[in-house]
Amino acid sequence: YLHPDEFFQAPEVMAGDILNLQVYYPWEFLSSSPCRTVVFPLMTSGVTYWVIKCLQQLDLWSGCINSYTLLVSPRLLFTIFSFILDYSVYQLAPFWEADPWKALVLLAGSYVTLVFYTRTFANALEGLLFALLMLLVSSRRSGGSSKEPTSSCLIAIVTVAGFFNRPTFLAFALMPLLYWVALNTDSPRSLRAGINCFLKLVPCACFTAAFFIMADTWYFTSMRLDNIYGFENKSLFDIMAQLSQKIIVTPLNFLRYNLNPRNLAQHGNHPRVTHFVVNGIMLFGILHILAIGAGFKMLKKYIYILPRVKSYYRGSSRILVHSDGNSMLLLFYFFPLVFLSLFSHQEPRFLLPLILPLVLFSASQNRAERWKPVIVVFNVLGALLFGCLHQGGLIPCLFHLEHLMHSPESSNHPGHYILLFAHTYMPPRSLLNIKKGDTNIEVIDLAGSEEETLCQTVGLRANNFTCSDCHLFVIIPGTVRSTITKCGVSFKNETLIFPHLSMEDPPQLSFLFSENWRSQLGLYIFHLDGAQ
Repeated sequence: YLHPDEFFQAPEVMAGDILNLQVYYPWEFLSSSPCRTVVFPLMTSGVTYWVIKCLQQLDLWSGCINSYTLLVSPRLLFTIFSFILDYSVYQLAPFWEADPWKALVLLAGSYVTLVFYTRTFANALEGLLFALLMLLVSSRRSGGSSKEPTSSCLIAIVTVAGFFNRPTFLAFALMPLLYWVALNTDSPRSLRAGINCFLKLVPCACFTAAFFIMADTWYFTSMRLDNIYGFENKSLFDIMAQLSQKIIVTPLNFLRYNLNPRNLAQHGNHPRVTHFVVNGIMLFGILHILAIGAGFKMLKKYIYILPRVKSYYRGSSRILVHSDGNSMLLLFYFFPLVFLSLFSHQEPRFLLPLILPLVLFSASQNRAERWKPVIVVFNVLGALLFGCLHQGGLIPCLFHLEHLMHSPESSNHPGHYILLFAHTYMPPRSLLNIKKGDTNIEVIDLAGSEEETLCQTVGLRANNFTCSDCHLFVIIPGTVRSTITKCGVSFKNETLIFPHLSMEDPPQLSFLFSENWRSQLGLYIFHLDGAQ
């Protein structure tokens, strides 16, 4: 479990809308603050959930809606989509003077590709759209001959779609777009020609934006909240007239929220150099360090020769065209990195799209060849840490609870279940497979609450059992297991799920070398029933 957004920005929302399950709607998808487009969640998780719903309704696969299919089906679709990256690298490598197979090995061996790009992140979609844009703007064959001019309409569609997916896409798209303009500008009066080139993007860009705006407006004001806005028993004309009074442009709401420093502070403030000195190394390891070294060399070189180059080419746009491929790839890598570093909230996943220019740069001139052992060890450890250990017990825990609550025995004798989570990431309710309107199951998320709050809540729930079929489950990491023993409640049994690593409550190294080391790397499920 990498980050709550892998569930709460698509699968959780679609499970509630399409499968009619009890879910937790994040604030970005509330009608009062719509900051995320619904188009991509519908096209990804929505499609997969609609398919398994149809399979069950047609009796082609009875019981196919369960916690496993709810988790795996969207991830499987994202895994298939991730091969867009492989295709893009293979096609782009000759253009950027890199060996295609060495670039593919770097990409496929990266734990970022194996772990992050197979999860339902909007950042992963951002990376795929960036790869498509790079393909579209690279308009020369590896042999040096010219292609037919790339369709400006496709470039406009991908750019606008990326902007609606995540407005930060413009930071990734700007340099490739300027490079495309430079490639297609032969006039000495480059400014006017460049403006004309950008104007070719406007018609398709407007059409694409209109599509996203209409879809989001319809979803946030009609599909989700028809009982509030009163759309029932109205004609299509009346509905469209009412919708026109509340046009929703989700990227503008996203920008309005994130440009407010107080809002960003709620999600955590980081030093401005976090992307450079922490996140880049965490994701890409030695490749990021090599890129920084090459970036400093390039900067020193261009500061020295820029005046002569500029006078020779008579226009800054031509400098982009005549720059060597390595310099351009570094520009594609560092410009978004610098831009994203201007904001105080910095998470590693924000840099996912940068794997494409970094792999192409590292595969050229055999830069990564001598560092092969370091790269292999780094990615094996990264895949183990983020793909297996990090919050790794929470999803199996939800599988276990879903199976327990929907077992034949529980179906014949339904009881009341209280699921209390503490010191874990936010549990996606959809994986519990609870239908809307089912009041027999209650989920409480105490997040990182203090010991006093946890004990008060557990004691209150345990002392207020009103039936013999009531069940209280408390889910906490092994590193805070001692907390629950101080609450004065005797649990019927406990289940350990291994492995589970909580970086918010990390294990002490001394305990990892003791006999009880598994408990430090596990997630506990404590059970108390009404009979007790």
